[in-house]
Amino acid sequence: MKKILLPICLFWGSQLSFAQPSMDKDTAKLKPQKENVITASTIIKIENLGENINSDLNELRPTISPDGNLLFFICENHPANSKYRTIPNSQDIWFSERDSSGNWSEARHLSYPLNTVHYNAVYSISPDNNRILIRGAFLKGAFDARGLSICVLQEDGRFSEPEALAIKNYYKYDRGLTTGAYLAHNGKTLLLYMSPEKGSALNDIFVSFLNNDGTWTEPKSLGKKINAPDTDEMTPYLAADGKTLYFSSNRPGGVGDNDIYMTKRLDDTWQKWSDPVNLGEPINTPDWDAFFTMDAGGEYAYLTTKSSGFGESDIVRVKLMEKEKPDPVVLVSGNVYNLKTKEPLSATLIYETLPDGTVVGNGISSALDGSFKIVLPYDKNYSIRASADKFFSISENLMLDSLIKEGYKEIHKDLYLAPIEIGQVFRLNNVFFDFDKWDLRPESFVELDRVVKFLNENPSIVIEMSAHTDSRGSDDYNFRLSDNRARSVMEYILSKGIGKDRITSQGYGETKPVVPNDSEENMQLNRRVEFKIIRN
Repeated sequence: MKKILLPICLFWGSQLSFAQPSMDKDTAKLKPQKENVITASTIIKIENLGENINSDLNELRPTISPDGNLLFFICENHPANSKYRTIPNSQDIWFSERDSSGNWSEARHLSYPLNTVHYNAVYSISPDNNRILIRGAFLKGAFDARGLSICVLQEDGRFSEPEALAIKNYYKYDRGLTTGAYLAHNGKTLLLYMSPEKGSALNDIFVSFLNNDGTWTEPKSLGKKINAPDTDEMTPYLAADGKTLYFSSNRPGGVGDNDIYMTKRLDDTWQKWSDPVNLGEPINTPDWDAFFTMDAGGEYAYLTTKSSGFGESDIVRVKLMEKEKPDPVVLVSGNVYNLKTKEPLSATLIYETLPDGTVVGNGISSALDGSFKIVLPYDKNYSIRASADKFFSISENLMLDSLIKEGYKEIHKDLYLAPIEIGQVFRLNNVFFDFDKWDLRPESFVELDRVVKFLNENPSIVIEMSAHTDSRGSDDYNFRLSDNRARSVMEYILSKGIGKDRITSQGYGETKPVVPNDSEENMQLNRRVEFKIIRN
């Protein structure tokens, strides 16, 4: 029998940099002395994450944050686990952080509500690290049944009690021996593996989508190309591009038991996929390979392996070849602030594609400092905004349809919420005109429809719509251009049924710059459309 090192009790005196969840005072001190890096190929190198994470026990199901700096995983049968002495093969959640030098901290055991008397696991973590999807359906903080729950990071740095996802007819499909899930980066797409056959060990992969009321649609099979007959398909991971799917399967023709496969979604039906490709050795081994995950950059994958590690199974990292990578994405980070006080705010994040206005993802900003992260695939243009009660959101735009050749990027963009009060000015960043014209471009309608909705929800508010230019051009030209643009916006809003007594328009030309007109960037800031509340 392999040696199990008992945990050392420590006093945790500081917050973790990601505003850590509630922790036990136990920490893993796992020190088997073996080589950390296994050279399995001249092309691909399998890197064991080392003694701070792996032990002579089973480490399973790595869940890496999109920025690659936070890792949740399962440690099986550790003496610090919640029910180590009473549940066979007890499974609890542990986590580790990576520092700026790339070193992982000693694994730490999480306490309630993330670890309970049942089998525990983190299935996925949102790009902002503010939400995690965990195993089990919880009601009022207590385990209720098989299923899935969400925990949200609170202002005190602890995760909230789990809240079960309401998935239509879920128990019609989850009747087998194993189950699991993955919540995509957009917060709207849920992949599940389970079996509708009672007691079956063979799983299929399903997809469910978030409804407007917060419930989830009935699970839908991904089709026969993914779910092969009489095989076990499990542990799906949908890459940040929203198209590339990695999963584990024991279908014929593999390297060993279960292998990792890659496929591409070909349309929005979730039924048409490219032929699944086995990732081959050394990613796949003669043993059981599963729990494939990666960071948003798509450069490194993390998975569980039983080959040449510290113990029964270890968590390893592998640098992928180009043919194994998903499409590149943009990681957008920032903070949400009160426009008036500049204080950080906790808010819901919404991002839509332009010009159609389709909501393609959601997120939340931290209750601690208003920080957020979202992941956006290339080849589309986006409007992103925060949302909170008693505020109007100042939306931002990201035009990504021409940047795909630049590969993975990280962008910082803060978001602002303006309090709804007399005299407050609201900038409309997603109103567009062609050069030297005042006809509204179609991309503008999503933004202006928000103004219409705002006025309908606040029937006593009266606004002035204004437009502004930079300093180039004559005064008369700038006044005429801005006045016509403001009038075009007003006419659109009136066409949607808003009363004429509730909106006026005014062009101000170059007379009200927000910054000096001394650079192209500043001049772009001065070219703007705004509205001001003048009566409520």
